[in-house]
Amino acid sequence: MSWWQAIVLGIIEGITEFLPISSTGHLTIAEKLMGMPLDDEGLIAFTAIIQIGAIAAAIIYFWQDIQRVLIAWWRGLWWKRARRKFDYKYGWAIIIGSVPIAVVGLVFKDEIETVLRSLWFVAGALIVWSGVMWLADNYATAKRVEKDTTWKDTLVIGLGQCLSLVPGVSRSGATISVGLLRGFDRVTVTKLSFFLGIPALVAAGLLEVITKYKHISGGVGWMSTIIATVVSFGVGYVAVAWLLKFVQNNNFRSFIVYRFVLGLLLMVLLGAGIISHV
Repeated sequence: MSWWQAIVLGIIEGITEFLPISSTGHLTIAEKLMGMPLDDEGLIAFTAIIQIGAIAAAIIYFWQDIQRVLIAWWRGLWWKRARRKFDYKYGWAIIIGSVPIAVVGLVFKDEIETVLRSLWFVAGALIVWSGVMWLADNYATAKRVEKDTTWKDTLVIGLGQCLSLVPGVSRSGATISVGLLRGFDRVTVTKLSFFLGIPALVAAGLLEVITKYKHISGGVGWMSTIIATVVSFGVGYVAVAWLLKFVQNNNFRSFIVYRFVLGLLLMVLLGAGIISHV
């Protein structure tokens, strides 16, 4: 992989990781247009690893919130009185909500990295989940706030996050949609999407580093991987700040329309044989 390809893919990852339009889906499309083999193990690992850059940006952006929750959770483990605080319960809620995708991701790891890499899955997921997002965005009550979050909410949202293992669904799109259907307002559910994504994506990226080290070295190359990760970090930080401001006064309609049009266009290109699905 050349340096300019790494930069382009890093930019795509940074922008799309937090927007509900599917980062993996966009990376898969971009990699295909660049002539890269989608079933290459090194490329699959690269796609997962560079997410660490964007997630690191989210960690820094939300560091004060993360630190507050971690301290409250740690104190609650040792002092009964500290367990009355919301942040202690919120910490457990995030942990519980992060478990489903870890389990499902490990159990179906091979299928995710092989069968689901097809662009037909990407196109279908973009379109189908656009419908789910439209329903959630239009019919959610949006009355619940962060203080109303329970472990039951995060468990349900975490189960929804498992659907994002299908490229095209979008991790943030899945968690935001389920959160909206649980009655949360857009800002609360967007922040919760970030918090649930941090442990899942960091773990997935580190797993690929450990298990696919040789594939990266002999294929994509570590220099390109590092470049893309650094770029995704910088772009991701800007994307986090922008999205949080955007959802304060806007709905998700523009993202839904974009997803649907992209999925439809991809299906036309695949159906016409202009691009192959793998």
